[in-house]
Parts: sequence; C-alpha cells; structure tokens
Amino acid sequence: MSGVVRVRLDLSYDGTEFSGWAKQAGGRRTVQGEVEDALRTVTRSATTYELTVAGRTDAGVHARGQVAHVDLPREVWAEHRPKLLKRLAGRLPKDVRVWALREAPEGFDARFSAIWRRYAYRVTDNPGGVDPLLRGHVLWHDWPLDVDAMNEAARGLLGEHDFAAYCKRREGATTIRTLQRLSLVRGDDGIITATVRADAFCHNMVRSLIGALLFVGDGHRTPDWPAKVLAAGVRDSAVHVVRPHGLTLEEVGYPADELLAARSVEARNKRTLPSAGCC
Repeated sequence: MSGVVRVRLDLSYDGTEFSGWAKQAGGRRTVQGEVEDALRTVTRSATTYELTVAGRTDAGVHARGQVAHVDLPREVWAEHRPKLLKRLAGRLPKDVRVWALREAPEGFDARFSAIWRRYAYRVTDNPGGVDPLLRGHVLWHDWPLDVDAMNEAARGLLGEHDFAAYCKRREGATTIRTLQRLSLVRGDDGIITATVRADAFCHNMVRSLIGALLFVGDGHRTPDWPAKVLAAGVRDSAVHVVRPHGLTLEEVGYPADELLAARSVEARNKRTLPSAGCC
C-alpha cells in the first residue's frame, strides 16, 4: 500500500489581490502559497505539501471552478480528513475558498488528466461604464460592440491550430491547441460573456483572443481578420492582451475514471500538427 493519498481539491478565488496562482520569489501573494500555508498549518505539519493545479492563472485572473491535487501522507489524511475542509475555511483568507476535498481516483492528475478547461470573459460597452459592484470582474470597452460580428470571427478560430499568434511563447512549450468553443452572448444586463473552451491554453491565449474579437466588434477590423492573424502564425501588434480582471476559470473537465491515467500520459506528449505534405 502506498504511503501517500492523492487528494483532489475544488476551489475558487477572487484574483484581484493575487500575483497569480503559482508561488513566486520575493514574497508575492499567490493562491498556491496561501492554500499550501493553510494546509500546512491545519495539519500541524513541518512539511509543505505542494499543490498541482489544472490551470495556472495569471495575476488578477479569477477562478470559480479550479481543480488541484496534493499528495498527503496516508496517516495525515486519515487523521485530518473529517474536519479538514472546515479547518481550511477558518484558516484561509476570504478571497480563496476550498469547496471540496476527496480522495482522487487512481491515475488522477489535476493538470495532465484534464481534457478541457472552460473560461468566461466578461465585458460591457455600456457608455456609462461598469456597475461599481462588478468592476473587479467586468471589462469596460468604450466602443459599441457588435456581438454577431464577434461570433462570426470566433468561428474562424475553432479547431486544432498552432495558436502562436495569440500566445506568449515559452521555451520548449508547444502552442498547438484545440479550441473547442468560442462564443459570445449579450445578457439582459448588457454584459457580454465570452465562453472559451479548449483542451488546454498557452500563456495569454484567452486574453489575446478576446482582444482580437473586441477589435472586430468595435469595427476596427473585419470578421475574417482574427483567422488571418492565426494563419500568419506570428504576433500581430494590433492584437491586444486585454486586462485580466474580466477573466474567470469556470470549469475543468476530466474523462471517466478508467481513462484518467491514459489521458495523463497523452497530455505529456509534445503535440505537432499533421503535415500538409512531404515537400
């Protein structure tokens, strides 16, 4: 029997006062740091148990449906399991909450077992600005937006592509992703919510895609422009990375338990696009 138990955590946070998810040098406040510190304190452990997360959010980005896992010694899990959730609630700051703790199924990896992540980006073009009660979660765009034109543009970005034109490159990391959904709806309150779902995202991808769609929505570019940028494969100075506060990680999807391990192996393989030809 293994000496550790893999525990799945479901959590949410308001990213306003965080320097992102991942721990950083220099004492900056991060979600990972807060949760790991709380976990160490409530289990009265000398060891910091490191979390692995489904999606590393940037500074200022929120999460409603984030997923992480942590490997705890079996004796620690057995001792603290009944009251761990409530004790974390008492120890964590009010801008981060753990909603569920449970022993993960065999083969589960919060990051590599995931088959999709779903984000929402919220923006308003109300000439009066953003409702003060929503200012930390909704972007104000000071031009009227044509949602139909934005949806037309979004359709040209769906599928598996190299999203290098919409990503901040990282050494050794692929920018090939499968964009499963990109659609926008204007609510009765006038707020436009963009739903963005993909198997994974590269750095700044969602915020760059939204930046391009906003340029279409306000008439600065035609609906075919974002797909042309994608096909060019290089960053376009006209594609702005929109501010982080409008972005929320809403949900992470996983396959059936018996497929978790295989998915984890598959996700670790570096992806390439099918060749267009031999020459």
